[in-house]
Amino acid sequence: MPLPPSTPRDELHLRRIELQGFERVDGLFDIEARLIDTKPYELTVGDTHVVPPGEHIHDMSIRLVIDENFNVLEVFACTDASPYGICKEATNALQSLKGLSISRGWSRAISERFQGRKGCTHLTEMLKPLATVAFQALLKVRRARPPAVDANGRPIKIDSCFAYASDRDVVRVQWPEYFDGKSET
Repeated sequence: MPLPPSTPRDELHLRRIELQGFERVDGLFDIEARLIDTKPYELTVGDTHVVPPGEHIHDMSIRLVIDENFNVLEVFACTDASPYGICKEATNALQSLKGLSISRGWSRAISERFQGRKGCTHLTEMLKPLATVAFQALLKVRRARPPAVDANGRPIKIDSCFAYASDRDVVRVQWPEYFDGKSET
């Protein structure tokens, strides 16, 4: 069900974030993000930079090249539009992602590396959901492996989100031995 209708209104800002995952012919995977910001009115940034209505205030892209174990092998980033010329230099900091694994702790590692003056807010904003896209893009790879379990053999997916709560039907059907609630049916 979509959102209910709103009262009459005027658009003030539009942000588009597109995230995609690709399997490459060399067996690696490209995980990409692009962020575009526009305004329906003229925007003056600083004293002289004028961005006409509908033109990109931000247009930034990131590509992570990963292997099937979610290791970051290469990083590409570009800033094609930004309010300040110096913003383009922030892409260089992303090279520190090489060698990291997109796994537990990814968001924390991103925050530590790029917080405040060490990074660009917009590039950092795109990096966190790239992890989710990587997991979705490598679904076939992940499904071919046994499910990850904790030290007691319990699948780590249990209680990781609303649907996988230990008292919901998803767990009752997939892992009945770990179901701890009443049936929802």
